[in-house]
Amino acid sequence: MHNLPENMQAIEVTEPGKPDVLKITERPLPQITEDEVLIQVANAGVNRPDVMQRAGLYPPPPGATDIPGLEVSGTVAALGKKVSDWKIGDTLCALVAGGGYAEYVAAPASQCLNIPKGLDLREAAALPETYFTVWSNVFDRANLKGKETILVHGGSSGIGTTAIQLCQAFGHEVYVTAGSNEKCRACEAIGTKNAINYKTEDFVERIMSLTDGKGVDVILDMVAGDYLQRNLKCLSDDGRLVIIAFLGGVKTNFNMTDVLRRRLTITGSTLRPRSVSFKANIAHSLNAKVWPLLEAKTIKPLIFKSFPLEQAAEAHSLMESSEHIGKIMLDINSND
Repeated sequence: MHNLPENMQAIEVTEPGKPDVLKITERPLPQITEDEVLIQVANAGVNRPDVMQRAGLYPPPPGATDIPGLEVSGTVAALGKKVSDWKIGDTLCALVAGGGYAEYVAAPASQCLNIPKGLDLREAAALPETYFTVWSNVFDRANLKGKETILVHGGSSGIGTTAIQLCQAFGHEVYVTAGSNEKCRACEAIGTKNAINYKTEDFVERIMSLTDGKGVDVILDMVAGDYLQRNLKCLSDDGRLVIIAFLGGVKTNFNMTDVLRRRLTITGSTLRPRSVSFKANIAHSLNAKVWPLLEAKTIKPLIFKSFPLEQAAEAHSLMESSEHIGKIMLDINSND
């Protein structure tokens, strides 16, 4: 614990609102529990839940810091007394329940992962939120298996680019929607043969045509709203729809007949409020099954742009513009 400053720079949400409510401030260093590590943050990822928190739509779970940021990479600066898997000076990446937009963050030791060989700290910070989310929803919750097929909405987002690569690496046919021809080409470049521009094509018609009328086995959806009924139409019998966000709204009307007749499953989840033990189990799966793929360069994080910490507002503006393809990052104590 020696040589640590008392205070640190961090980004706070001064009030719910537009990106300019994100301001740099000084905060005391986080206090760690016996099961946590204190990380000197090198890089942090910017994710859609951060934007929703800033807008006042997604408050931090009880006990979590109000500082945004759900994934980081960096160096272990201090250890809780029950932590045995890490030592001071280790580099790692971590999923956190908040606090990533800061020079230091506390993380449960069980939610930390080694930096995959061949990746730098910025690339490693782009992994936790999207990989934990995709793994827990697509492979655990929806149980995508065998030669099943999947449709991923928002294919060019951080979640989308991760899902495309992971599903393809495990042998699944991946279909995606994206909002421009450029984004569709970017999705095809990382592994999908079937990218659909939802602004110019009806994705239901295209999916049913591409699958010879069968539909897909799993859909990963971050739109919800009016997409619900359309998603049900392009699921195969016994298909599973997993909703992880509701960019299209939280309410809709839909016809239950297909759900019963074709045994469809509608489910969803958010990661942030889940328990440390739940997230630790995902970390264990990723370390065993996904980290080797990253080290073999079979898959890789796609980074669109990085900003210094004090430009977090600009990073949020870029995310809300949806012009990006892949991840948006913050550089904090970064040498990259």
